[in-house]
Amino acid sequence: MARISGVELPSEKRTDIGLTYIYGIGRANVIQLLEASKVDPAKRIKDLTEEEVGKLQKALEKFTVEGDLQREISVNIRRLEEIGAYRGIRHRKGLPSRGQRTRSNARTKRGKRKTIGAIKKEAPAGTKPVA
Repeated sequence: MARISGVELPSEKRTDIGLTYIYGIGRANVIQLLEASKVDPAKRIKDLTEEEVGKLQKALEKFTVEGDLQREISVNIRRLEEIGAYRGIRHRKGLPSRGQRTRSNARTKRGKRKTIGAIKKEAPAGTKPVA
């Protein structure tokens, strides 16, 4: 099992899929990474040599990944909140910040539904309720 950027990559996966387990590396970045390191994307991670793993680590240094990327994102969100930007306010309230509707969706952001019961109207004073 190869360990790159502090992440244990799954040994049975292809190299191009396994590298996406690193936070901040998606399918588009994997293509650039494999071209830069000249590693076969169809090769399984368990079949990679120490030299190829080293090449991948060296090519990965160009990207911001894992803890550094998470820290950078949290600093950006904190900055938006401090300056009082609309997106910062939405982050603070725990609502979608990119314009999605919240009337019917956004359950993952807003949490479990809270049912509000219907209130029955009381009969006006001086009238008998119809049986």
